[in-house]
Amino acid sequence: MDVLNDILTGALGPFGPIIAVGVLGLMLILITVVLMMNRPEDPIDKLKRQQREQIEGKVRQQRLRGSKNEKLDKYAGFLEPQDEKQLSEMRKKLMQAGYRDRDAVRYFHFAQFALGVGGLVLGVIYYVLFKSGGETTTTQIVMWTLGPGAIGYMAPKYWVTKRQQERQGQITDGFPDSLDMMLVCVEAGQSLDQSIIRVANEIEPSYPAIAQEYLIVSQQIKAGRDKASVLNEMAERCGVQDISSFVTVLVQSQTFGTSIADALRVYAGEMRDKRVMRAEEKANKLPTKMTLATMMLTVPPLLIILVGPSVVGIMELTAGAQ
Repeated sequence: MDVLNDILTGALGPFGPIIAVGVLGLMLILITVVLMMNRPEDPIDKLKRQQREQIEGKVRQQRLRGSKNEKLDKYAGFLEPQDEKQLSEMRKKLMQAGYRDRDAVRYFHFAQFALGVGGLVLGVIYYVLFKSGGETTTTQIVMWTLGPGAIGYMAPKYWVTKRQQERQGQITDGFPDSLDMMLVCVEAGQSLDQSIIRVANEIEPSYPAIAQEYLIVSQQIKAGRDKASVLNEMAERCGVQDISSFVTVLVQSQTFGTSIADALRVYAGEMRDKRVMRAEEKANKLPTKMTLATMMLTVPPLLIILVGPSVVGIMELTAGAQ
């Protein structure tokens, strides 16, 4: 070691041993990095990666093959969000509004684009034909040209939101009655699958939205799918908290082996009480809403009747004095 130290000191100076140790450590790090990069892949990790790639490829092929409109496939990159999260949220919203077509997202964005451009063109034509001759400010120009385009672009979103709210309201209103009918069917000796089909057929004239969801559930169960996953998908399609809680109750009842009839009886009672509470809440809000309308429709005519003659008399006196 003394000889090696003397050699390093004579060749590299007083810090020769430190430099040699640093160079040796750097070489060891480089060798370790090279070995790690060239290390063969773990067979388990390789198998997982291949399975994941196969699943992603099948999903991609199903999306392309399942599309019903081949013309829109050319513009899929333009008519669909590139972010998977945004695409999933948009598809979920359209599904909750009742649009289950595979191309629903493309149709939605195409409608936004077409109506936006069409409104912009109509706004420009209207401004050129009727408003361009007079004196107009910059604000008026923007309002008459860009306003119709903005309205056309936002119209599909407004329509889908209203449809979603109406459908969720219909499901919420019909859900307690469907639970009562399902409880009667189960207590009569029918299975849960048969009860769902019977309830869907009976409640369809009054509440078609929830009847359609029940029919989808029955068809998926007949196809051999797992009941828990089918019910969870129904809760996601409906987007109603009561349905999600109901699905949780059924899944837990099936998991722990408890009686479905008892679970339905308890939950149906809670849904009836909740519907009564919603009705009472609307009834309590009604006086407040009527107060504003009553003031707007009653006070102005009353003021006209009481103050009108005085105003006319004052005007006549003023005219006579002049």
